[in-house]
Amino acid sequence: MDDHDVDGEEGKSAAARWLVQSLDWIYSKAVEGIPGAEGGIGHLARSHQTQYASAEEAIDSLVAWQTAKAGAAGFVTNLGGVLTLPVGIPANLASVLYIQIRMIGAIAHLRGYDVRTDQVKTLVLACLMGSAIFDILKDCGIKLGTQFTRQIILRISGEVLKRINQTVGFRLVTKAGSRGMVNLVRVVPFVGGVIGGGLDAVATKIIGETAKQVFFLPPSPTNAMCDGN
Repeated sequence: MDDHDVDGEEGKSAAARWLVQSLDWIYSKAVEGIPGAEGGIGHLARSHQTQYASAEEAIDSLVAWQTAKAGAAGFVTNLGGVLTLPVGIPANLASVLYIQIRMIGAIAHLRGYDVRTDQVKTLVLACLMGSAIFDILKDCGIKLGTQFTRQIILRISGEVLKRINQTVGFRLVTKAGSRGMVNLVRVVPFVGGVIGGGLDAVATKIIGETAKQVFFLPPSPTNAMCDGN
């Protein structure tokens, strides 16, 4: 997608669909991992899980490491070429997205959620919006932050999932304005090296904290460590 015209509603809708499809593709790579480079979400979660006595300690470590990774120089050359060819997203953006999606998914895994379900995938991608996710979910009739969060998430219908995906894509594209992908890369909260690794790290930290709120798990002895799926 090279500098699409997103001025009209039709153009915005097309760009939003493309963006959601691209995020779906990166999500699949995050779940499965990249052969010869990195394991998938489950592997990342287990690598932290085995080092700590509780899921919460593992999650805090995970967020810290992935924040540092997103801000580190040089990771683009390791992941960018693999990620960007099929979807057309700039290498720096795709690399940060991959790191952040993998981190969010691992948080969900450690909280006992199945990252292969449509509900979890949709919320993982929506977490990339940072705190704006809560407004999006509220607009779609979903209230988070209660002890029934897990049940609420698993009951989200396909139609609502579609609305969430469309809203996430449309909000990002609307921010981009008339300059298409060039502007989009500059305004999304998970921007890559275009504006520097330091901001990537800050954004990743915020996204990690958001994911901890979305994939809520009430504390109890049986939830001290969740193996996930």
